[in-house]
Amino acid sequence: MRIVIAGGHGQIALRLERLLSAGGHEVAGIIRNPDHSADLRDAGAEPIVLDLESASLAEVTEVLKGADAAVFAAGAGPGSGVGRKDTVDRAAAVLFADAAEQAGVRRYLIVSSMGADSAHQGNEVFDAYLRAKGAADDDVRARPRLAWTILRPGMLTNDAGTGLVALKASTGRGPVPRDDVAAVLAELVETPAAAGLTLELISGSVPVVVAVKDIAGN
Repeated sequence: MRIVIAGGHGQIALRLERLLSAGGHEVAGIIRNPDHSADLRDAGAEPIVLDLESASLAEVTEVLKGADAAVFAAGAGPGSGVGRKDTVDRAAAVLFADAAEQAGVRRYLIVSSMGADSAHQGNEVFDAYLRAKGAADDDVRARPRLAWTILRPGMLTNDAGTGLVALKASTGRGPVPRDDVAAVLAELVETPAAAGLTLELISGSVPVVVAVKDIAGN
């Protein structure tokens, strides 16, 4: 499969690129900063320099042509303000979904956040983040042309992955290593039966492969 990942230099994305490349897939990562290209190549991914905050639909569509799956793993980052929560976490996700449809890419995964809700109340930056993520999720859910899956991890950690997770429509809050988030995404990309599901993810007791098969009804 050819898989294109938005936010290709993110902590989850780099882990995912390594897993997918090791699994024999052709992987490309979209990045804003050309200085990050070497890191993607080290992870086995082709770097594509494109700023999703300023790119046109035609430009993003061109990048996605010929892809079998698209993964939106971009984010404005913890140091960004309210404005970039909207332009990256919502608008760029919508643009990426528009481009996937235009390019004929069916499989579409989006990394969201536990608690994402377009109607979330509050005036803090994190509240804006949850609203932006929720709005992006709502937009994706309304697209019958995409075989979408929304993944909502709990509190992300840099602990070594255990390969054991809880993956359900509702898990309750909890931490999860980025290693295990990437492992779940790698399985979901190749599990079209998981399309149409919004899933929460935390550390648990079920092996990743089994958890994905269970949630997909396999």
